Amino acid sequence: MFYQRFTFRLLSRLIIINLLAALLFYLISKTELWFTIAGVSMVLIGAIFSLSAFVSQIRSDIKRFILAVKTRDHTLNFRNKATIGSFPELYNSFDDIIQSQKNFELEQEAMYQLMKTILEQVPVGVVVIRDPGSTALSEIVFFNQAASNMLNIPAYKYWQRMERHLPEFAAEIGKIMHGGKRFIELRLPEKLIQLSAEVIPLQLYKTKYTILSFQNIKDEIEQKETEAWNRLIGVISHEILNSITPISSLSDTLNGMVSGRTELGPAELEDLVPAVQTIKRRSEGLLDFVKDYRLIAELPSPQLELHSIGEILSHTRTLMRPFAEGKNIQLRIDQTSSKISIRIDLKLIEQVLINLITNAIYAVAAAEDPQITIGYRLEQNRLLIDVSDNGRGISEENLEKIFVPFFTTRPNGSGIGLTISRNIMKMHKGSIEVKSQEGAGTTFSLVFNYN
Repeated sequence: MFYQRFTFRLLSRLIIINLLAALLFYLISKTELWFTIAGVSMVLIGAIFSLSAFVSQIRSDIKRFILAVKTRDHTLNFRNKATIGSFPELYNSFDDIIQSQKNFELEQEAMYQLMKTILEQVPVGVVVIRDPGSTALSEIVFFNQAASNMLNIPAYKYWQRMERHLPEFAAEIGKIMHGGKRFIELRLPEKLIQLSAEVIPLQLYKTKYTILSFQNIKDEIEQKETEAWNRLIGVISHEILNSITPISSLSDTLNGMVSGRTELGPAELEDLVPAVQTIKRRSEGLLDFVKDYRLIAELPSPQLELHSIGEILSHTRTLMRPFAEGKNIQLRIDQTSSKISIRIDLKLIEQVLINLITNAIYAVAAAEDPQITIGYRLEQNRLLIDVSDNGRGISEENLEKIFVPFFTTRPNGSGIGLTISRNIMKMHKGSIEVKSQEGAGTTFSLVFNYN
């Protein structure tokens, strides 16, 4: 049925043309009826032109359809052709395809408007830059209101104009233009903002885009700083009061003993000596506390050199195994033959491992089968050295405090080991992660960037 109408019209025209051609040949060869011959010739020429126009019309309709699809012209329709044309099913298919394309584009536009509305509402600045390609200017295809408000600039159309307006911001973003995160402190005419920025390169349908997102974290940083200072002041106040209170009390006692006196008897001297010794001991404790504080603030800059993981673990085993065995603790350090290398300051990293293993030794003191295990693992672009124990674990409440200077749960602990360790890891552009469960043990992980 799809081709019936077209086939009938085409065959009927071909048959008529052939019959007229045969009749014309007969008239020319057998008769001299010139007016009849001329009439038949004109009819034949008309039939040929009719056939050509018939085929050309169909070819023209197909070209119009293809052009409409290419140019996304949804105004074209073939309803009349579907009713009276030679290919009703074909013209109906043309209409369906054009309508489907129109619906698809409307859905895409609706989704784009939805995403745009969402991005306009979030409190994160978002800027999308199209790769310039062969042109000189990088076009900004999306610039949300939060970005405009945060940077106090209008929504520019080209990145080059933004570079001229905010050269410091553009320079910082340029350092991570191929992807990455960066903290940016930007001074605007009326305020100082601290931004956490991230750049994600993306390629969609042969076009490269750069997605830049950033948010103002100044308030969050100030809040965290305030919380950290409050914790630190609380710990320092506690330590100082513990030393100052007995010193003050003993000083009052001594003052009462010697006030207005020119001589002291043996009994009074016997009371005086331990009081003076206590003042001396607590003063020395307070002095040690200040030295510990200075130790945190005055860490040496790391001297980075290439060292293998096997070398690091082997040195650690040599240093700490005798100490652990002296307390009947099994210290397992495997993988000492690993050739994977990272750039570190060996002395500082050894100090971190010594701090963690020492903490673990005290944590497993009450365990039935005390064990400490040290190893390493690779996760994507990170290298982790794990120090695990089966000790008493750390409570959730204390997990938030263990890196606060001078916080400790050990009776004779200084509370600076983990603080120094974290600072050393930060100097290596790494971090310390901790996982713990009360009664089941703890794992501290030294995290290094490994590319």
